Amino acid sequence: MRYTLRQLEVFVAVAQHESVSRAASALALSQSAASTALAELERQFDCQLLDRIGKRLKLNALGFQILPKAVALLDRAEEIEELLRGQRGIGSLDVGATLTIGNYLATLLISDFMQRHPDSRVRLQVRNTSAIIERIVQHELDIGLIEGDCQHEDVVMQPWVEDELVVFCSPRHHLADAGSLDMDRLLRENWIMREPGSGTRLTLEHAARHRRGRFNTLLELEHTEGIKRAVESGLGIGCVSRLALRDAFRRGSLVPLATPELDLKRQFTFIWHRHKYLTTGMREFLKLCRHMTAGIARSDEIELPYIP
Repeated sequence: MRYTLRQLEVFVAVAQHESVSRAASALALSQSAASTALAELERQFDCQLLDRIGKRLKLNALGFQILPKAVALLDRAEEIEELLRGQRGIGSLDVGATLTIGNYLATLLISDFMQRHPDSRVRLQVRNTSAIIERIVQHELDIGLIEGDCQHEDVVMQPWVEDELVVFCSPRHHLADAGSLDMDRLLRENWIMREPGSGTRLTLEHAARHRRGRFNTLLELEHTEGIKRAVESGLGIGCVSRLALRDAFRRGSLVPLATPELDLKRQFTFIWHRHKYLTTGMREFLKLCRHMTAGIARSDEIELPYIP
């Protein structure tokens, strides 16, 4: 072969970081060594893989074709290296999870995974749905666990477990004992919302898409716990996963509201890049996720440590 794994590693890092200096830093190389490796790869095949646009390097058409194949080859090479070192081929794993999954399920899954595979290295990123999808497309993550929908042509989706959102308020709020609420009543209330791009926000807006009028958004927050605290304080009403509200409902610090006009069911989903090689670590992690939800109809039925 006329190329080396190091050259491919540099190419992938530059494609992801859009900068030779940042790629070099990520790989613990000098900038000159990274530049040389990339230049030599292009020179050997008399081709160009990236175009300079301003201060950034962007993949060209050939680079887009090569990137997923390079990532898959490097994944396989890492498995071979782990086996040669006497390990069991688990290697490293980059997981992305949306906020509900990341805060309530992913850390437990990763803890269990690392106990089963003590030689593994796992990194977790918790972001909203659109950010996780973007990182999957850019090959920055191996697996994504998302709450929203994904229509990107380069992303594979597999259903995991059903989830349900619920509208809720403080027990001192004037709607707490109101019974069933129609959309006209709901739209008059102050809402504490997730930010645009979150799966939760998209599910709620999709459920209300046939109704005239808009939500009166008083506050947008990126974190579920922040929304719960704001609603507890009486600022307005909110809508998040029933999984995230289970303990609060048990304590009575928050109460659910009946919203029969809103279909708030959704699916937790696994995603990965269409051209991604499913490493042993990825397959083992997916198996562990499915084991957690075996026999479970909805996410809030999953057994979790109780938080008083």
